[in-house]
Amino acid sequence: MTSTERAAKTSNGDDFGLEEIDEVLAAMVGEQAVERPREGALITCRLGLDGEPPETLTLLGARFGVSRDRARQLYTRAVGNMVRAAQLGGEHDLSVFATRYPLGWSDERLVRTLLGETYATDSDIVAQDRAYLKLRLAGHDLQESKRLAGFVFQRIAGWQQKGRWHLMPPEHLEQVPAGIWNPWLHRVEWADGSPDELPGAPARTLDIADDGRGSMYSEKLSRETTFDTGLQARLLRQLDGSERVESFQEYPAEIGYDIDGSERAHYPTAVAQFADGRVVLIDVIPLAHTAFHVNRVKSTAGRAYAHAHGWGWLVWTGADEGVADLMARKVNARHENLLRNRLAAGPLDWTELRRYRDDTGIALLDLAAMVLRHQWRWDRGPFRLSHG
Repeated sequence: MTSTERAAKTSNGDDFGLEEIDEVLAAMVGEQAVERPREGALITCRLGLDGEPPETLTLLGARFGVSRDRARQLYTRAVGNMVRAAQLGGEHDLSVFATRYPLGWSDERLVRTLLGETYATDSDIVAQDRAYLKLRLAGHDLQESKRLAGFVFQRIAGWQQKGRWHLMPPEHLEQVPAGIWNPWLHRVEWADGSPDELPGAPARTLDIADDGRGSMYSEKLSRETTFDTGLQARLLRQLDGSERVESFQEYPAEIGYDIDGSERAHYPTAVAQFADGRVVLIDVIPLAHTAFHVNRVKSTAGRAYAHAHGWGWLVWTGADEGVADLMARKVNARHENLLRNRLAAGPLDWTELRRYRDDTGIALLDLAAMVLRHQWRWDRGPFRLSHG
């Protein structure tokens, strides 16, 4: 793991600045969507501004009834229109971009920063698109933004290629410590009864071969497995390399869920059968993101599906903490009461939350802990915090 990956793993995305970037982008997209609704939807779905995972170009094309290449063209045009409007209109404060990606920084420093944000937010499949957009809004010119975003893509692609274990000599295979699953098995929400067998193939097939996704060879399965993000790849490696895991299947089921009347589908990351016969359905969600309303709805649906099949349910964050640990996180009691009392009067938008953050100094994980503890509703793109 590189120093950038270690730093991102340590922070777990605990950075209000990254959330603020998404909020500024969401506000810009919202304005664009008034006259060009399809362009707004393209950017939101591709970048995951609403809290959903970023979509591959294959999925984006299927959503809008076009080819993968045409989806790329439409997305690129939509981003170009948004950048031009932002540069000409001056209605949005772009200082958050200029501060995080200054014109005077070296190429290497900018690339390291953008990569760190990619790992922290688990958004590998759109790392290049996000990097380009951030740099353009920070004031970098077109060619420089393309060049630096290309460097980010090359780093991600190189890291993904290292995951292809079958291309590496046996002595270099990553060793998975025997006790790595001990703390996580204690966090599993177990079901009653005998578990159903694992499915024989992934349920996610539409974009299984999208070239924006990573892949690696599984020794247990004797075939390639695919993933969207570094965090997912870490889980698959641990499943493949652990003697306690008999077998596993990536993206084993399509699970439906509802967001305000909109029917959607989700594919949990993996299901694993352990040596003691127990089976666990596992979904990868970065720690702070477990508090997003959409991810809580997905988890409720995933848990119900798992228990109906006699499987345990686990949200795997890749951090030292799980959801229950985050719920128990200590937050300054006065700061927590301030927010509770304020929410009693109605929802908060991003501007008011930012003032609250500046006044109290709370961390992003503090907010996530309070949201989970009190069952508040945290929507993204645009941000809205409410009682639910």
